[in-house]
Amino acid sequence: MKSIPLLIDFDGVIRLGSKPAPDAAEFFDFIKKEKIPAFVISNSTLKTSEEIKEFFASYNIQVDIPAMTASEITLKYVADNYKKVKVYCTEHIKKLFNEFIVEENPEAVVVGDLEDKWSYNILNEIFREIYAGADFITMQKNKFWKPDGKTLCLDAGSFVSAIEYATSKKALLIGKPSTIYFQTALKQLGTGSSDFLMLGDDLETDIIGAQKAGGKGILIYTGKTSYPLNKNSDVKPDYEVKNLTGTIKLLSSL
Repeated sequence: MKSIPLLIDFDGVIRLGSKPAPDAAEFFDFIKKEKIPAFVISNSTLKTSEEIKEFFASYNIQVDIPAMTASEITLKYVADNYKKVKVYCTEHIKKLFNEFIVEENPEAVVVGDLEDKWSYNILNEIFREIYAGADFITMQKNKFWKPDGKTLCLDAGSFVSAIEYATSKKALLIGKPSTIYFQTALKQLGTGSSDFLMLGDDLETDIIGAQKAGGKGILIYTGKTSYPLNKNSDVKPDYEVKNLTGTIKLLSSL
């Protein structure tokens, strides 16, 4: 394989439900052996990159490549642009923003994932702050996901869209499919290449996002997208694989 940078999604790709994908260890060994410049970029707003590596380490799987989550890149954006924000996400991730958090008159409202804690009252709080003039930032805008690896549930994007509709203000998206995310990862890899591959299970955030950013999308059928892909789908992945073992075969042939 040529040294084309490989960006890798987390949930639905290398983690299925609460466990690593069955062929994750083999996949990471392959990346290391072939010296493929790779980066895990996750739209997760529930974990940090360090926790991703700790997750695999708990299963005796060593991840030697860098990782980044939507919460971390959002923190960097906030630090570069604001002094006062109000943050809506899990308490675990909210702590990352402590030095910027205020309760009144925020310059921006930052939204992440609240899992099952979303409520009418919380949506109204966010709506009022943004309607009053605060900037609107969202860590990710996924429509849905499978928190247990099996059951589809609404994700933060569904609630962000409701606020956008009510305020007539578009949220600034930091996570995938934002080009900001892809470019940040590639810059940190320092490959100097504008070509890249994105391995993901989400047609919009991973495949379309990568293609719009100048890369190619590898759709994997271990997450939210069911096999076979609907023939009427407007999304055309550059490559399709059924699992990480199939990904190794594909990468070996490129």
